Amino acid sequence: MISEGSSTTGSVAVVTGASQGIGRATALRLAHDFSAIVLAARNEDELRSTADAVTSVGARALVSATDLRETDAAATLIQTTLERFGRIDALLNIAGAVPQIDLFEMTDDQWHDGLALKFHGARRLTLSAWDALKASGGSVIFISGSAALDPKPGFAAVAAINAAIIALAKAFAEQGIKDGVQVNSVVPGAVMTGRRESFFKKWAPEHNLSVEEAMRKFPEAVGIARFGRPEEIADLMAYLVSPSAKWLTGSCVRMDGGEIKGI
Repeated sequence: MISEGSSTTGSVAVVTGASQGIGRATALRLAHDFSAIVLAARNEDELRSTADAVTSVGARALVSATDLRETDAAATLIQTTLERFGRIDALLNIAGAVPQIDLFEMTDDQWHDGLALKFHGARRLTLSAWDALKASGGSVIFISGSAALDPKPGFAAVAAINAAIIALAKAFAEQGIKDGVQVNSVVPGAVMTGRRESFFKKWAPEHNLSVEEAMRKFPEAVGIARFGRPEEIADLMAYLVSPSAKWLTGSCVRMDGGEIKGI
């Protein structure tokens, strides 16, 4: 689906995970800076809602309801983008929910599923878009998470896969220095999204707390003043793919409200 807007800068950003949370917020933020936003996620209805919001600020929107766990999905998404717009200036790999399951309880299938979307989906998408990004001198962002820097057995998969994302981004960045492609990873902390709200609705009763109590106590328990907002991470990513940040590459940029205490 193509929705038309009025922006004329000619630049194109591809945003995965654009149906909700940080992905949706990032797509809306980039609509102010890019003429077209390609929106990818599995939920088409939510993507159409994001597309309406994108076009309301003047950018065009291309909706792609796709499951990036499938091996051919990345190449198809990039081909569709190039057929429609002819270029890619920024790729923001935001899709990917990894289950928070104890290290000793998580099955092989759950590990494979977590890797399939967040790691392999982003890897294949970046590879598929690389030539177009070289042509435009474009930018790539991989989204990780603070668990990568403070792994615990209760969320081992989240930590391990997010750590792998940071390493993958660093490897792409090294090649990007030669090819003129900027690559960074972003490490958000505890951002309040619909997915996090759902987690608290399940977790709180198991610990004899109301959802409100759990959400109130969590920031202090992890050493932060409050939850982050998706729009704050979106602003950071908009900066990272802007001309002002072009010399910043190969970096792991953390925005976590001070949760990680090490230097």
